[in-house]
Amino acid sequence: MRPIGLVPELYVSDIAKTRVFYVDLLGFKVLYERPEDKFMYMERGNARMMFEELGVGRNWITGELEPPWGRGINFQIEVENVDELYAKVQGAAPPVGGKLFLPLEEKWYRKDDVHVGNKQFIVQDLDGYLLQFFEDLGQRKN
Repeated sequence: MRPIGLVPELYVSDIAKTRVFYVDLLGFKVLYERPEDKFMYMERGNARMMFEELGVGRNWITGELEPPWGRGINFQIEVENVDELYAKVQGAAPPVGGKLFLPLEEKWYRKDDVHVGNKQFIVQDLDGYLLQFFEDLGQRKN
């Protein structure tokens, strides 16, 4: 496993709903939590994220927040079986499930003299953060 070099901490409106969404639906594992601060540290594969309920504990806010909080950010997370996760997300009903933002697709991106492929979809979580789950399809010549 590669060392983790960046772990985003996201503010959420309801830590309990966030836990259900990320753990029960998306398959994240809680590494530890501080219930008194409404804080969780989670991982899925090699991806790690922290979540903290806004208004509890220490919040570092640089400006006015308004929903959806995740505007302008997209987290790309590699998974082993994107089809299985996509089916699970499609079958989830609110409030557990997020909003499907981009349906499952196969996409090839140019990287120098080759194309690298992703099978991917994007789901918007309960606070508006975009999560792009992908499975690596390898590479091919241009």
